[in-house]
Amino acid sequence: MATLRREKFSQSSIFRSQIAAAVAVGISLGCICAIFFPSGFFAFTRSSPDIVRHNSNVKVESLQCESTERVNQLKSDNVRLSSVNSELKKQVRELNEKLRLAEKGKDSIVTQNPLPSEQTKAGPFGTVKGLRTNPTVVPDESINPRLASILAEVAVRKELIVALANSNVKPMLEVWFTNIKRVGISNYLVVALDDDISDFCKANNVPVYQRDPDEAIDAVGKTGGNHAVSALKFRILREFLQLGYGVLLSDVDIVYLQNPFDHLYRDCDVESMSDGHSNATAYGFNDVFDEPAMGWARYAHTMRIWVYNSGFFYIRPTIPSIELLDRIAERVAREKAWDQAVFNEELFFPSHPGYIGLHASRRTMDMYLFMNSKVLFKTVRKDGNLKKLKPVIVHVNYHPDKLQRMNAVVEFYVNGNQNALDPFPDGSN
Repeated sequence: MATLRREKFSQSSIFRSQIAAAVAVGISLGCICAIFFPSGFFAFTRSSPDIVRHNSNVKVESLQCESTERVNQLKSDNVRLSSVNSELKKQVRELNEKLRLAEKGKDSIVTQNPLPSEQTKAGPFGTVKGLRTNPTVVPDESINPRLASILAEVAVRKELIVALANSNVKPMLEVWFTNIKRVGISNYLVVALDDDISDFCKANNVPVYQRDPDEAIDAVGKTGGNHAVSALKFRILREFLQLGYGVLLSDVDIVYLQNPFDHLYRDCDVESMSDGHSNATAYGFNDVFDEPAMGWARYAHTMRIWVYNSGFFYIRPTIPSIELLDRIAERVAREKAWDQAVFNEELFFPSHPGYIGLHASRRTMDMYLFMNSKVLFKTVRKDGNLKKLKPVIVHVNYHPDKLQRMNAVVEFYVNGNQNALDPFPDGSN
């Protein structure tokens, strides 16, 4: 029993000693905290939200101020850069204009058909059609203001008939414009190559234009024969096209029976009557050349077509058309060649080594509507059905007795004299 009481007392003494030690440690820590943290542990924590809020307000105000200044700076930069951009655009325009003028001053090749800005896909089989109708040029009235004023009064829908004439063809010219008036055509013009024709046209109320003096043209125009005068038209017509007008070029040995403008397609650069006298010769045919010495390869196929007549064709104001006129005028002046031969060579010959062909579209006129005198006197007048057809024009190009045959054509088609054509031979005597 005594031993048990001693053990309990010993345990109780240890417990009280532990409590006393804990209290002593606590008091010691309290003294230390009182010395180093006089305001307590939570004083800083309680005031920190106010400090944070204060700092936040300062930062927001700073950001707002900074943002406003930045926006103003950006606006200022935008104005400055816009001004610089405008100045650069102006300089680019000036440089492009200088480049254009520089290229215009040299013998550069004019692009006839600019490539489209975007490539296109081909459509389904049988639906694809290539470009036939080239765009017209921008009219330039500065090249001849006087002619521009005349054409503005005479032309209908920017089209007109144009004929060149001097005193050598005066009787034929009278038949020419008399029948034009009778048909009711108002959009036609005579380019007078001498004063006598100018006065003659004015006396007969015929629209006339006489060019300013030009020694190179006047020397031929006043005294030249039919072929010489015909060659001049390619130089003179250029101004008409530059002014933006479609021209139906006409020799004066032509009788008008209908308005030709009602029968044009206007889908090509050049639309011309043919010297052909049948479907094959007028529109083309496969001509087989036979060379027996070649044996198995004796037959060679060739393409043939009779020439276009340079005395009656419609020409649109396009770049290829103007290039055609330039080529012909230059060659006729240099080579002393026949203008009709050159007209066809430039239209038909393809590009080949040493030669760049003309990329002009062309159409052959209906040979029975736009009739040459070989078709009329060799075929039509002998055929009962063909005699009933009324052509648009008859061009007396195959026969030298032009005036007599022109009058006979008027008698036959206008006055109804069915025997008017009979006295004339198929060809010429």
